[in-house]
Amino acid sequence: MDRKGRFLSSCFLAAALACAALGVGCAHHYRVYDPYYSDYHVWNDQEVGYYHTWAHDRHYDEHRDFRKLPPDQQKEYWTWRHSQADHDHH
Repeated sequence: MDRKGRFLSSCFLAAALACAALGVGCAHHYRVYDPYYSDYHVWNDQEVGYYHTWAHDRHYDEHRDFRKLPPDQQKEYWTWRHSQADHDHH
């Protein structure tokens, strides 16, 4: 392969890796286990909305990753979340 071909191949590879990294970084769809209610919740845009509401109302950082919250705050969230009318869990 000549220099131009290797350069184009490198560009395509870099673009593919960048797209994959951005896609994974932006995806909010994963399952979170709620040990207090022994169920799973799909962490999607709807759950993120609930989380932001809960965090905002309590003056917590809305952008902090839920998985990095201290266990007592996670429990507080799940207790609140299960008190909401629409508490989807899967």
